[in-house]
Amino acid sequence: MTICDWNWTKLTNRSIAMLVLASMAGMAQAADPALPHLEKRGAATQLMVDGKPFLVLGGELHNTAASSAEYMAAVWPVLNAKMHLNTVLAGIGWNWIEPIEGKYDFSLVDAALAKARSNNLRMVWLWFGSWKNGLSSFAPGWVKADQQRFPRVAIRGGKSLEVLSPLSETNREADARGFAAFLRHLREVDQRHTVIMVQVENEVGVIGDSRDRSAAANAAFAQPVPVALMDYLQKHKDDLLPEFRQVWQVAGFKTVGSWEEVFGQGAKADEVFMGWNYSRYIDRVAEAGKKEYPLPMYVNAWIVQPDDKGPGDYPSGGPQDHMHDIWRAGAPNLDLLSPDIYLPNFMDLAARYSRSGNALFVPESFAGTRGAANAFYAIGQQRAIGYSPFGFEAAPTGLGEPQSAPPPNPEKLPLSEAYDVLSQLSPMILEHQAKGTIAGVQLDRQHPDQQIRLGDYTLNVGLTRNVRTPNVVPDLAGYGLFMATGPGEYVLAGNNVQITFTPATAGPPIAGIALQEAGRFEKGQWVVTRLLGGDDSVLRYDFATVANLNQSGSGVRLSTGERGIQLVHLYRYR
Repeated sequence: MTICDWNWTKLTNRSIAMLVLASMAGMAQAADPALPHLEKRGAATQLMVDGKPFLVLGGELHNTAASSAEYMAAVWPVLNAKMHLNTVLAGIGWNWIEPIEGKYDFSLVDAALAKARSNNLRMVWLWFGSWKNGLSSFAPGWVKADQQRFPRVAIRGGKSLEVLSPLSETNREADARGFAAFLRHLREVDQRHTVIMVQVENEVGVIGDSRDRSAAANAAFAQPVPVALMDYLQKHKDDLLPEFRQVWQVAGFKTVGSWEEVFGQGAKADEVFMGWNYSRYIDRVAEAGKKEYPLPMYVNAWIVQPDDKGPGDYPSGGPQDHMHDIWRAGAPNLDLLSPDIYLPNFMDLAARYSRSGNALFVPESFAGTRGAANAFYAIGQQRAIGYSPFGFEAAPTGLGEPQSAPPPNPEKLPLSEAYDVLSQLSPMILEHQAKGTIAGVQLDRQHPDQQIRLGDYTLNVGLTRNVRTPNVVPDLAGYGLFMATGPGEYVLAGNNVQITFTPATAGPPIAGIALQEAGRFEKGQWVVTRLLGGDDSVLRYDFATVANLNQSGSGVRLSTGERGIQLVHLYRYR
């Protein structure tokens, strides 16, 4: 059988089998606690590596970088030593490892692992299997050339795309075999757990139409919605995300019927249909991989853009945030649903991907000052397990392609400096993520101020102002990460922000600074580089005004470099 007829009895049996496999994977983790896995620790879900929580300070290489030893020769030595990454995200094409069906070549994998280890780096492999950016460009030639055996998506008008159909059992099982071989090889050669996660496929979904309109897809679309999906939706009805629940509600909360009868006519039903089929397909690939080596696995989403009018403008059926309920139902073997964020509203998008227990990991986003701000916010405020800009190893051109690798003065890049701070703070960050005693901000001229309740004080955080003109908002990008480390004690890190404190409990109404230190962490120990006070701490000189506001006029000013990390002890007075 070439096209899967979605026999739901078989699906139920497979679901039972998946539970058994998941149990086996859990047993493997229990037998080897050092095996990378996700673990709920207090207020956060964290990535555990070698039995300890691990914060991913990552960078994703350009798509084909890992295929060129010559290109990477100058890159590997600077990623950790100068750019302060601890993790590299690298693509591996299905066509690179299985150029001939059933014959595997893992030489590129082994070469990259050896370089990562020698440069003190972990790795996340990105499996470019059936799809990359929605297309099937990394499928092997023997798959591409045999369209009858490996059918493709068709759109309105009957034209087929270079996109393997997610409804094809033949497509799915070929990909699963290749992925399983890859994970089996990793298990055999990576005893040191250099690889800590795997991304399964890349930015999947149909572009150019809201769904696959091949004859097989049309037949499946006319069938009843699978019982497995409806059972999941009914069981989780009260916990569904509001935007998806509304789609079902508008159609009448039906529990049986065709896709259009249950989810309404039009593009929304098409998108749900494709989401189910993509998630089932990828779950099968992940299942096959985890059977060999149960590493944490995630999918990444090409998110909806401002000009998109509907599914098909963005990849229809992909793991966009409004589709998470479908992906949770269809892909229980996936551990994370992760966003690729290239839009300015990073905070809103990060929050949307942190809902319903989904731990945040950002595998693609900006570098530069914006990337530094994104990383601090995601890790501090959303308790992300990590952050990774795209193409970090090279200075980009306007087209986003590598211009020079590595870039000039890599240690001076804004994100390199931010990663330096975050790497010093990582043990403390992970501790306070679990305790829930951490916060983060991202500020700009349009959003120059924010108040945060943390510990016994409210932190009044704003962009750094001139002490003589405190009401003039500067045109800056600011960011900060704050931890309440004891009664009246805070560790603060960031750039272009200033902080004052307001007591949030009963007692004297004004907070003053008893001790202010700038410093760094060396092997987890705080090393003071300067004792601050006076001009270092005064934020405004209109003392009568600030006294009427129950403020002292002094606070903390954070800036990249020597004053990027500070420790303060507060006291209170009337």
